[in-house]
Amino acid sequence: MNRAVDHFADRLRAAPQSRLQRGAAAEALGLARELALRAQRVEDPSGEPREMPEAGMFAAADQITVAAHDLALVLRNEAELAEAVALVEEAQKRAGV
Repeated sequence: MNRAVDHFADRLRAAPQSRLQRGAAAEALGLARELALRAQRVEDPSGEPREMPEAGMFAAADQITVAAHDLALVLRNEAELAEAVALVEEAQKRAGV
């Protein structure tokens, strides 16, 4: 998963501000929130999920990196890993970077 996340994060960091404003940053934030939610569900299934805050378009790459790292630490099997990688790849396509 690290390779897919690093690639997406690098593309976001290299993207012009106009691309980030047209939706790439929002797509990345949505992905970061989904990855964080999945990690929280594994770590504390009965806990109240917390939403990752919006830290601005220039932080989107760091947010997906952190959320993916947290999720990678709690994944239980290859199927969950494959699903997470697919989420990252799909989000990158939608972001257009």
